[in-house]
Amino acid sequence: MRKIKKNDDVIVIAGRDKGSRGSVKSVQGDYLLVGGINMVKKHQKPNPVQGLSGGIVEMESPIHVSNVAIYNAAAQKADRVGIKSLEDGRKVRVFRSSGEMIEA
Repeated sequence: MRKIKKNDDVIVIAGRDKGSRGSVKSVQGDYLLVGGINMVKKHQKPNPVQGLSGGIVEMESPIHVSNVAIYNAAAQKADRVGIKSLEDGRKVRVFRSSGEMIEA
């Protein structure tokens, strides 16, 4: 079970965007694509077939999962994630600081 999933609210804890918050758009192995985080400028060639104009475009780049932490809205801070087994055999993600389940 992954500790950080798509649509989770995360906060960057290391790197150029430290302290920024965003929502996870996609998970690519150990890397996450977070909305509005780790923006880079890319030189793009024009492609008339796809309707793309050339130039310098700004896009999001993946960020490693170790550089983000899940955001705990109740505590208003970053938190670690634990995995807990329920009585019916399901596994759920919980905040380490409070033990509350993570809604997802």
